[in-house]
Amino acid sequence: MGHLHLMIRSSPDKLPYLTLTAMADKYGSIFTIRLGVRRAVVIRSSELAKEIFTKCDAVVSSRPQLLAPKHLGYETAMLGFSPYGSYWREMRKLVSSELLSNRRRELQMRVLESEIKQSIKELYQLWEKNRDGGHEGVRYFGSGDCASDEARRLMRDFFQLAGLFVVGDAVPFLRWFDIWGYEKKMKETSTGLDLLVRKLLEEHKQKDKETEQDFMDVMLSIVGGTKLQGYYDDDTIVKATSANLIVGATDTTSVMLVWALSLLLNNTHILKNAQQELDDRIGKQRRVDPSDIKNLIYLQAIVKETLRLYPPIPLGGLQEFTEDCNVGGYHIRKGTRMMVNLWKLHRDPHACPDDPSEFRPERFLTTHNDVDVKGQDFELLPFGSGRRICPGASFGLQMSHLVLADILHAFELSTPAAGGVVDMSGSAGSANNKATPLEVLLAPRLCANL
Repeated sequence: MGHLHLMIRSSPDKLPYLTLTAMADKYGSIFTIRLGVRRAVVIRSSELAKEIFTKCDAVVSSRPQLLAPKHLGYETAMLGFSPYGSYWREMRKLVSSELLSNRRRELQMRVLESEIKQSIKELYQLWEKNRDGGHEGVRYFGSGDCASDEARRLMRDFFQLAGLFVVGDAVPFLRWFDIWGYEKKMKETSTGLDLLVRKLLEEHKQKDKETEQDFMDVMLSIVGGTKLQGYYDDDTIVKATSANLIVGATDTTSVMLVWALSLLLNNTHILKNAQQELDDRIGKQRRVDPSDIKNLIYLQAIVKETLRLYPPIPLGGLQEFTEDCNVGGYHIRKGTRMMVNLWKLHRDPHACPDDPSEFRPERFLTTHNDVDVKGQDFELLPFGSGRRICPGASFGLQMSHLVLADILHAFELSTPAAGGVVDMSGSAGSANNKATPLEVLLAPRLCANL
């Protein structure tokens, strides 16, 4: 079993990334653990991360073959789960150039704006309803318990299951026992997600070709003429890629926003500074526009600081060495798996000497003003780096900035209990969801017609 027992504990103080953080304090910047019959090397320093993602990037860009990619990833047809090879390279090229390019994001921006405005409107209408009932604000729960959001539940389950350490992966002969029922849950989640995506696919096949195209339309129009044929059938490729984009864009972004609001509620002076910047740059006579984001420097720093302290995927994506390699003076064998502990790396005093565990967005306006999140500054890697960097990083940032700006501009935020402190415990899984729902008291800042 090796160290597997340390990785499968799920209490808030014994989550895998916290366990590995404690081990790093004892064993150093690079160490090896055993996950059943497999070895895994854990990296927690920016210097070694730079070495990994530059010198060794080609030999550590594959994914291990686990139960999650098999069941949740359409037999690894999903880009995020695909092993490094010709299929992954062609799919990555297609996604980057056709689905997540700057031009495509600009074309889809009005859809994003419309969805945000509708959400803000619904929250305001709920406030009006509560005000008529004698309440000063409306309580909003940052959890996935909305009756109409079966899709959100599937996405949350997807990320939780994708990041669990499963006994059957570590000790293959125990797979048939399906200890804790994780494989069964993966199959159920996969079936539910496939039904959702299959319905979308059939609707798009019947769609009028003259109407505006979204990413599924683009996939349907180009997959048949690419080098992807021969790996999987066209429908599987379209469904797998669409599911990957939907899940990736939805859950990790919402996770980041929940942590950002939690941090702001626990640091109300920073919340007030952010709202003051919005009032100074935009005023209260109109709503936030995407073109405003470039001028909201403090808000951008808040997003960076949130991603530093609470990276959506704190252990990054599990990768595998396909050749023997030397890292930090150590010989690492082919087949060894690799985790980069972003939780520890981002809080490293050597890279961030000024109170690294404190929420201080100002650091990105002063000492760290030239540090970006695009994978080239190795002390801040929320989207990863190298060949396996998240292809949707720019879109995720664009969405996060716009949603957060609109919420902070439109509403006053507070905790339901005056002076209450928001619990900041995380949870197990691939994405670092907040362990308890975020409860926020909202009241409008803008006039009714906005």
